[in-house]
Amino acid sequence: MPVNEQVTDSVTQVNTKVVGETPAMAMGNLLMSTSQALANAAHNATISQQQANVTWQAATVQGINSLMSTGSAVVGRSAEEILEKS
Repeated sequence: MPVNEQVTDSVTQVNTKVVGETPAMAMGNLLMSTSQALANAAHNATISQQQANVTWQAATVQGINSLMSTGSAVVGRSAEEILEKS
């Protein structure tokens, strides 16, 4: 039973189209995956910097509180000695 030439031509054209588009689709998928990974890396870096800044601020506040409390203790002790001598 012979096959209509229009059918074989149509199938050949579709196959050629799919084979021709494959490299472009592969590159598109690669670029999309790469850009998504880079965006996630940049986002993670930003979040890490923000969290580090919060930690540094907390450490600075603790250090200043420590310095201030030490100063108060020294001033209080000195004042006590002065009052005892009077």
